[in-house]
Amino acid sequence: MTTNTDTSLEQQFLHPSDEFTPIPFWFWNDELTESEIVRQIADFADKGVMGFVIHPRIGIPESIPYLSDTYMGLVKAAVQEAERRGMTVILYDEAMYPSGAAKGLVVQDNPELASRGLKMTELSASEPVRLAEVLGDGDVLISAQAVRKKGAGIEPGASAVLEPSDGIVAFRAAGGDNDDWTILLFIETFSRGTIRGIHFGEDDGEPNAPASADLLNPLAVEKFIRLTHDRYYEVLSPYFGTAVRAMFTDEPDIMGRRHTKGLKAWTGGFLDYFIREGCEVTDLPLLWLEGDRADLIRRRYSKAVNKRMIESYYKPLAEWCGRHGIALTGHPAASDEIGLLEHFHIPGQDVVWRWVAPEDGKAVEGKHTTMAKCSSDAARHRGRRRNLNEFLGVCGLDASWALSAGDMKWYMDWLLVRGVNLLCPHAFYYSIDGPRRLNERPPDVGPNNIWWPHYRRFADYMKRMSWLMTDSVNVTPIAVLGREDWLPWRSVKPLFENQREFNYLEESLLVAVCGIEHGRINIAGQTYSVVIVEDDGLWEEETKRVLRGFIDQGGQVIAIQAHEGAQTVPSTVRLDDPSGIAAELERLEPGDLKLEPSRPDIRASHVIKDGNHFYVLVNEGERPYEGALTIRTEGRAELWDPWEGRIDLAPVSAEAGSVAAAAGGMTLSAALERRQALVYRIDPSRSAELSAGSRRRIRQSSVSIDGPWNVSAGRQAVGTVTPQTESAEAAAAESAIGRLSLGNWAETEGLEHFAGTITYTNTVSLESGAAKADSLILDLGEAHEMAEVWVNGEWAGVRMWHPYTFAIGALAKQGMNELRIDVTNNLSNRYDRKKLPSGLIGPVEVSVYE
Repeated sequence: MTTNTDTSLEQQFLHPSDEFTPIPFWFWNDELTESEIVRQIADFADKGVMGFVIHPRIGIPESIPYLSDTYMGLVKAAVQEAERRGMTVILYDEAMYPSGAAKGLVVQDNPELASRGLKMTELSASEPVRLAEVLGDGDVLISAQAVRKKGAGIEPGASAVLEPSDGIVAFRAAGGDNDDWTILLFIETFSRGTIRGIHFGEDDGEPNAPASADLLNPLAVEKFIRLTHDRYYEVLSPYFGTAVRAMFTDEPDIMGRRHTKGLKAWTGGFLDYFIREGCEVTDLPLLWLEGDRADLIRRRYSKAVNKRMIESYYKPLAEWCGRHGIALTGHPAASDEIGLLEHFHIPGQDVVWRWVAPEDGKAVEGKHTTMAKCSSDAARHRGRRRNLNEFLGVCGLDASWALSAGDMKWYMDWLLVRGVNLLCPHAFYYSIDGPRRLNERPPDVGPNNIWWPHYRRFADYMKRMSWLMTDSVNVTPIAVLGREDWLPWRSVKPLFENQREFNYLEESLLVAVCGIEHGRINIAGQTYSVVIVEDDGLWEEETKRVLRGFIDQGGQVIAIQAHEGAQTVPSTVRLDDPSGIAAELERLEPGDLKLEPSRPDIRASHVIKDGNHFYVLVNEGERPYEGALTIRTEGRAELWDPWEGRIDLAPVSAEAGSVAAAAGGMTLSAALERRQALVYRIDPSRSAELSAGSRRRIRQSSVSIDGPWNVSAGRQAVGTVTPQTESAEAAAAESAIGRLSLGNWAETEGLEHFAGTITYTNTVSLESGAAKADSLILDLGEAHEMAEVWVNGEWAGVRMWHPYTFAIGALAKQGMNELRIDVTNNLSNRYDRKKLPSGLIGPVEVSVYE
């Protein structure tokens, strides 16, 4: 792993260590060869990607069995090459997912270790039930009960536990009338769940899909570790702790995929765990039926399952990794299962299926919007340096290849500003040969996509921002209370929209780990004076006691009433809905940064690193932002651009002094384009020094470039064309390109499904070529989606999202100037037969700014 010889903060930011590299999932999904593995690793390194997760994926031929000598030899070749190059390898513990079954090998010779669940069977109480007619192979009767149902629930007081006699369960109601009664049998049974395998024929619903294992059973997990972890160590032990840094466990599913419907997670002996959480055997019906205590019992059941899962699965994996000098990383199955990250050395989560996205409010609405802070706050409160997010999996529109480079950048920013500092792009494909590989959780976000020639810019960007978010402490007085398997999103939406940073604090940590002194909650370097709680009536009594003590010492608790009647949490402020939170916070604990004008789609984070204050602003919206940033901190202010890799003095705002003078801080100009993130660095040890004026320049004049344009075929986009369509479509496209001018080429006959590069050339006459390098701007207007520009034969740069603007003053000259613009469109037009807008649409103009 490389390090910097210049350890100044500026150089660490501009040229961060490879420790902060993105570590993509690398789909091994075809006939693997050592030479191709080494070639692809070299390609990764060339683009600044200095790590990877080896992820066996569907498409590997049966001639390479999972964990076989052949397979492990290929893994060793990859690890050896990574070691030689100073790269990081994360091993993946399954084939392909969810984790815990070792591709069915756990169950193969021990069928009793297959995943299990609890089912409720309803039978008429009018006749005795013969258990032999109800129980199948491997079934275990946990309880038999008689109840009188009322609608979807149980009539209060009308239930009884039944004891089988000679294999028969019978019930006699008082008065002898059984017609209104139902016998409920609670039966532990095999779930018949599966995982996804790595060979064709082993996918969901296919006949050879591997059986999932009973992850709540320590014996099953012990065998899983012997088969996978021990096998990896047997072959790769010299590289553990050097090239091999972690083992990734991926969304373990207790009952497996496509399991029998209606089951609840269960295993042998689990009734004791259920009762230990304050439940009784007579509470089992409330896992399915309604009743006064149903929410409480389901909450306690969930806690019991999570405790057992930690004890039987996550803790043994973490202990194995710790003994072998590597980290446990990965993520649980659900987006907000923060408590299950307790034993992860690198807590993680997974942004997938475009549940989070730039459109339709998906950035801040819905339970999946908690997953970035789930991993980052789990790490913060446990003293973990790094936290991980596997992201971009199936994040294209309509689960297709229609993921733009701009949206890819949006996802990076969405994670980074929320504190994620280890990004795992999902995924780089070893192969896209054939429809099954091409369409397996698309798109390829690396070597087989249009932006790959320029991927180093993404890699460097992720390194810079990951560096910033590592070994730093985010500054916030606000904790939002969550549970081990639930994080609220409604109460934090207005915090995001008003640039109020917060951290999720788990109930268990509040009670058992936090220190409370003088109205402050202290944990792992964080200090909170305000706690926000969504009061749903399910908080533990010990939690309420701690909150009362916090309030008695002067702390503030804002309770949001989740539903009518839920007023169980002590509070200093109670609100009916979250809309008033921002105003209450401003009254109780004013923020340390303020945007004027306010914009709900600007995100902010304030972190302290090496005694310096860094204010991160991210534009999550579709419009540029221009305004003023007022902060409480004073000192030398610099503007750090993580995408361009540039450091300048921070520009003073035109309104400097209005708010800052009264608050004893500074007011800086804030201007963010669409898909832009900026970092303001304040060094309090140095005197304030600012550049004069706003960053926004004023346009003095412009020249439109109308046409005619010369249009010709450029290089083809990365990827392949299916043989069935290649020759016919290529001929039609070649003919159509010659007729093009500016506009959407997907609307041109013959180019509807063309994916590739088209070159546009023209000339423009400029009166003066003496303009400064950054004051003469070429604006392409609308383009789709990657535009590369040359001016007078010299490279001017590449843009992959709007705005498509280029500073060309250093390349232009007085008189005629030659322009060449290569536009490459999205591969979805080819692979998914879409008709996404494509090409140079314009208007194109050159402007002079001052």
